[in-house]
Amino acid sequence: MPARVLLADDDIELATMLREYLEREGFRMTIVHDGEAAVRQAVSGEHNVVVLDVMMPKMDGVEALRRIRLSSQVPVLMLTARGDDIDRIIGLELGADDYVPKPCTPRELAARLRAILRRLQIPPGAGPLTVGPIVVWPEKRIVECAGHVVDLTSAEFNILHVLAINAGRVVSKKEISQEGLGRPLARYDRSIDVHLSSIRQKIGACSGLIHTIRGLGYQLAKE
Repeated sequence: MPARVLLADDDIELATMLREYLEREGFRMTIVHDGEAAVRQAVSGEHNVVVLDVMMPKMDGVEALRRIRLSSQVPVLMLTARGDDIDRIIGLELGADDYVPKPCTPRELAARLRAILRRLQIPPGAGPLTVGPIVVWPEKRIVECAGHVVDLTSAEFNILHVLAINAGRVVSKKEISQEGLGRPLARYDRSIDVHLSSIRQKIGACSGLIHTIRGLGYQLAKE
């Protein structure tokens, strides 16, 4: 079944071009041109992934993302102005799974979408990974901390899953980006740090198991 993608961008010409390319690549597209419509569509449960432009009328992409995250963990990819680190960091802190700087090529966007969707497909029967009080259920995409379910975004789950698979070993940011986000780590990219900060906040008492190894990466320690 084709992946269902919601694209929210007020640039009608760009949105049309992206839609035509992505549909040729096998995606099923829905297009909206303002933030309010993006929120309504995103929380409907009808889409596998959402692409949000930051600059939109009625409601900007950052506010739209904040409202989406109140009721949905659908993967969200943000389109940000090239070099605008503030919007990127705010988006990641609010729960965006990744971002693509504009102008972007349709090919790059398709690759990012495939990377997100690929990491949602865990082989059936994959058993839980237990690291101290943290339990990661790959097939269900659920994380528990001391018996309580933790509400993680798709990217946050993927990153914690990578650390759990490699529990006890230091995992570089480069490896986390490639295995967790499905893309090479870009120079000066802070996404991994922002995602890990959010994960630590959400898992609360279990956060002490995640160690920052300065200059090397991160480690999920075995108790």
